[in-house]
Amino acid sequence: MITELGHFALILAFGIAIVQMVIPMIGAHRNNPGWMGVAEPAAIAQFLLVAFAFGALTWAFVTSDFSLNLVYANSHTDKPMIYKISGVWGNHEGSMLLWLLILTLFGASAAVFGDNLPARLRARVLAVQGSIGVAFFAFILFTSNPFLRLAVPPLNGRDLNPLLQDPGLAFHPPFLYLGYVGLSMAFSFAVAALIEGKVDAAWARWVRPWTLAAWVFLTLGIALGSWWAYYELGWGGFWFWDPVENASFMPWLIAAALLHSAIVVEKREALKSWTVLLAILAFGFSLLGTFIVRSGVLTSVHAFANDPERGVLILIILAVFLGGALTLFAVRANALESKGVFGTVSRESALVLNNVLLAVSCFVVFLGTIWPLVAEMLFGRTLSVGPPFFEAAFTPFMVALAVVLPIGSILAWKRGNLSRATKPILPWLVLAVALGALAYAVQTERSALGPIGVILGVWVVGGAIADLWLRSGRGGFAARLGRITRLPRADWGKACAHMGLGVTVFGIAAMMAWEVEDIRVAEIGDRWDVGQFAFTLDDVRQVEGPNYTTTMATLGIWRGDRQIGALNPEKRFYPVAKMPTTEADIRNGILRDIYVVIGDPQATGGYAVRVYVKPFANWIWGGALLMALGGFVSLSDRRLRIGAAAAKPKQAVPAE
Repeated sequence: MITELGHFALILAFGIAIVQMVIPMIGAHRNNPGWMGVAEPAAIAQFLLVAFAFGALTWAFVTSDFSLNLVYANSHTDKPMIYKISGVWGNHEGSMLLWLLILTLFGASAAVFGDNLPARLRARVLAVQGSIGVAFFAFILFTSNPFLRLAVPPLNGRDLNPLLQDPGLAFHPPFLYLGYVGLSMAFSFAVAALIEGKVDAAWARWVRPWTLAAWVFLTLGIALGSWWAYYELGWGGFWFWDPVENASFMPWLIAAALLHSAIVVEKREALKSWTVLLAILAFGFSLLGTFIVRSGVLTSVHAFANDPERGVLILIILAVFLGGALTLFAVRANALESKGVFGTVSRESALVLNNVLLAVSCFVVFLGTIWPLVAEMLFGRTLSVGPPFFEAAFTPFMVALAVVLPIGSILAWKRGNLSRATKPILPWLVLAVALGALAYAVQTERSALGPIGVILGVWVVGGAIADLWLRSGRGGFAARLGRITRLPRADWGKACAHMGLGVTVFGIAAMMAWEVEDIRVAEIGDRWDVGQFAFTLDDVRQVEGPNYTTTMATLGIWRGDRQIGALNPEKRFYPVAKMPTTEADIRNGILRDIYVVIGDPQATGGYAVRVYVKPFANWIWGGALLMALGGFVSLSDRRLRIGAAAAKPKQAVPAE
């Protein structure tokens, strides 16, 4: 009965979404407070109804209600409880319901916390948000209903994809969706502002917290997905430039550009058109990611579905919203005239360069991701664009961004002095170059990637520290240190995020440059050296898991004549899903990871064994967490959470 109520709640929410889309927009057009006031309760009611539907589906998974087709296809009674719950969104239909839940959550949040917004703008923002909801309610109800019943319920289910039965994948999709769908708020603000014909400092102040929240969640989601790929898939890497990985990375890049561009609008009332365009494109790339994940047009191990028909419907939704918003943008372009003027050497110019680098790097990723599809459609050729292309085409833009970032953060607004700005960070440049030279001298017969990563990492982190120190003003060390602790949280958040980027850049470069790999066939009792460590294959045995069988090995780790630990990699087989998985075992450390994988038994005897020594691997995800922490610290700044910048008096362009 509860599942029928969940289905009915979705239908009712669909009807309310239609009301929210139409009535407040007409009310804003007529300046009718009553009609505009419909938006807030409608947004809250939508969220409550979708939350009930999501809870009903979760209950069906927890209780193993195999009368639901979705539960039968993605669950099993022997599955651990955490994976029964994560099975709710470990499939196409359930993940779309999660998509809707988060969409309505953001709409309800705007309704509850948007009291400081002008009534007409608030009504239009919620109406646009409601229109997105209408599209996806229709999609899920007519093509992807999660509440379909089976005529004859089976005794047990077919189990969840074994690759998804992992804590990292249990939390990865919710965080990723909070980022994906959170960018819908920036889109709604952009379209509402275009309808009103007014973009000013107040608008930028309102849109920044929503974009920042989405960017933070997207950062965490990407980091969790990368971490899962690193330890679960057994291939030893953290990023493969897979189409679905790229689908989440592209909106992250555009959202980062949007955050920096909105600062220029808020401070100088410049880059208005560009900022609105970025807000539209950020959500457009989120919809593109949804299309890639579900259409099956591009092959990926992360794809939720392989259904071209439903993919076409998502593509239509993308075309309607992105095409409609860009058309409105073209019509309203004259209303977005920028008032601020700034010099070539200024913080504004540095932020423009930052935006160009981020946008072009996003375009490079988009081109590499979509090119195999274009080549097949237009030229009938089957092509594969892999890591070599992305690393060669994408890396230079990130290097340039890391070089520019510390200087741009210190330059003065409107008109800066380059020599004055670089003077405080010159010691960090010297330190970065010295450490890079040391790394180059220590390493033997290796590429320059590692030393360059050291230089860029120290330069970016040092630039963030120097920026904080400059903001402490003049005086003695103790006085300046005291003033630093009293700086606004937004300043601390910015420094923390920039330092996180520097740490991640260093971690990626160090791991890729200094990794040691060994692949061999080993028999029980064998000993071999990898880097400064030695390994022994001590045992291989069969073990029964809760819903799988596994071949588990024990490898001893030695340094000289002393054993310092042991690792137990596994090769699992899930009988219900009839699918094997590789479970690496990792000895994590601050300076290095020791990563081992056991393979299949060989016809000639022994087992395939892979061993990696990965320097500074955890710095990659540590830096990502530091970036996300910086975002949360900035969001806690009262200036971002409460109130909006006062809009300057200006001649408004007629809305109609």
